[in-house]
Amino acid sequence: MLKVGLTGGIGAGKSEVSRLLVECGAVLIDADRIAREVVAPGTPGLASVVEAFGEEILAADGSLDRPRLGAIVFSDAEKLSTLNAIVHPLVGARSRELEEAAVEDAVVLHDVPLLTENGLAPLYDLVIVVDAAPETQLDRLVRLRGMTEEDARARMAAQATREQRREIADIVIDNDVPLEELEQRVKDVWAELVLRSQASRPSPAE
Repeated sequence: MLKVGLTGGIGAGKSEVSRLLVECGAVLIDADRIAREVVAPGTPGLASVVEAFGEEILAADGSLDRPRLGAIVFSDAEKLSTLNAIVHPLVGARSRELEEAAVEDAVVLHDVPLLTENGLAPLYDLVIVVDAAPETQLDRLVRLRGMTEEDARARMAAQATREQRREIADIVIDNDVPLEELEQRVKDVWAELVLRSQASRPSPAE
C-alpha cells in the first residue's frame, strides 16, 4: 500500500486533482467528507462542537451551520484551534479505519486540506501539493464559490502559505493551467505513484 497525502490551498483545485486521481485508480479518503460525517446530527462530535461554541452554530434542522461556524473560527486563531482539537482526532480515527479496509496493493489518497498546517506530512509515504497563484485562488473563490473578496482573503490567510506547502511537497502539481494540461500532469503523476507502489511491495519469499 502506498499512502499519499494530497493538499493545497483553498481554491487551488485540489478537488479536481483528487477526482482525476480516483479516475486513474486511487482509493480516496476525503478528510473534508469525513469531517462532515463526524459532526453529523446525533454524533458525539457535534455535541462537542455545540458545547464549545453554543447552539447558535446549529441550523434550524439541528445540523451544523457550517457557514456560521466558519465565520466565527476563520477570523479567530484560538477558536479555530479549539474546533480543530475536537474534529481532527475524530477524522484521524475514521481515516485509519478506511485505510485498513483498502486492498494491500492500493494507492491510498488522503485528501487533507490542512495537511501542512497540522504537520501531517510524516504520516504519508509522499505528499502531493496542488499549487496555484494566490490571485488564481482568489478569483476561483469569488467567481465560482460566490464568496466575498473579504471572506475569501480571510480563508486564504488562515491557511499555510504557498511557500510552506511547497516545502513539504514531494510532488507539486501546477494548477494555473488549462484543464487539458492538468489532466495530463495528473496522469504522469499517477504513473509515478504506480511505480513507487510496485517498488515498495515486499519481494516474495524465496
